[in-house]
Amino acid sequence: MKENKLELIIPMKSIGKRADIALQDLMSTYSRAKVQAWIKSGYILLESKKISSKDIVMGGERVSVDVQQDEKILQFEAENIPLNIIYEDENLFVINKDKNMVVHPGAGNWSGTILNAILSHFPENKSLPRCGIVHRLDKDTTGLMVVAKDEVTQSNLVKQLQSKKVFREYRAIVWGQVLVNKSIDLPIGRHPSVRTKMAINKNNGKNAVTHYEVLERFVMHSYLKCKLETGRTHQIRVHMNNNTSPIVGDQTYGLKKIIPTKELSLALKEATINFPRQALHSSSLGLIHPKTKRDMRWDIDLPEDMKSLLDLIRYESSIPS
Repeated sequence: MKENKLELIIPMKSIGKRADIALQDLMSTYSRAKVQAWIKSGYILLESKKISSKDIVMGGERVSVDVQQDEKILQFEAENIPLNIIYEDENLFVINKDKNMVVHPGAGNWSGTILNAILSHFPENKSLPRCGIVHRLDKDTTGLMVVAKDEVTQSNLVKQLQSKKVFREYRAIVWGQVLVNKSIDLPIGRHPSVRTKMAINKNNGKNAVTHYEVLERFVMHSYLKCKLETGRTHQIRVHMNNNTSPIVGDQTYGLKKIIPTKELSLALKEATINFPRQALHSSSLGLIHPKTKRDMRWDIDLPEDMKSLLDLIRYESSIPS
């Protein structure tokens, strides 16, 4: 594992503080849990001696820190992949993720990911868990994602997600005439027989809540606004599948048997059946800035492929039968 050495001095204002608290004050980009773990493992020495987190500092002590980087991250290569950054400050940045982009390297996608791009644009993020990635979007879901630049910001944002303080809103084009607005409260877990899929799982699933509102209703499709209360893997896709209003283009949760292809015009049939991804877009993101404590929100338009599909559906629905 590669290491970076830090040499620090405990300031006099820290007299009487616990060692872990004083050190986290000095290294504010790292979480207290990380500082405690390094103290326990001997990567932080006070006057060249091992200490415990509960030891009290007197001020003026010399500290040496062997900054430990994530071995898994070090295995990944930085790649000069464009990132559409719509906001950036010293603590975080927000990107508008393109389609066909995997967020984190994994089986079958060890390069060309958002993480590889982050390593190129923000090389200092290599010291952070998952390079600062706070949450993920599916490969073919487009839209807004927030990435932290330091561990304290990342930890704070993860806690905001867990406590449901992060606002996440999506746009989806689905099959069927969705008649009423609804909240879907059904647990999601691994599919019992297909391990790469998720499913409604009332025995072993985790709590999952999606609120949706009908923005437009057409002859055979609906355009929805979906708000996530929780953030389970494939949540909107699984919930829409269970709602018999699967997302257009979703090859995994498409419920092909209910799609009325025979009644579609040739143009609409071609556009919807062959739409190359799930028509799902993360359109709005809101959070409390970990440092400034300000409420922040970003909104982004639909990508061109979803705009074109929606325009075609509107046009076809306007033609008298």
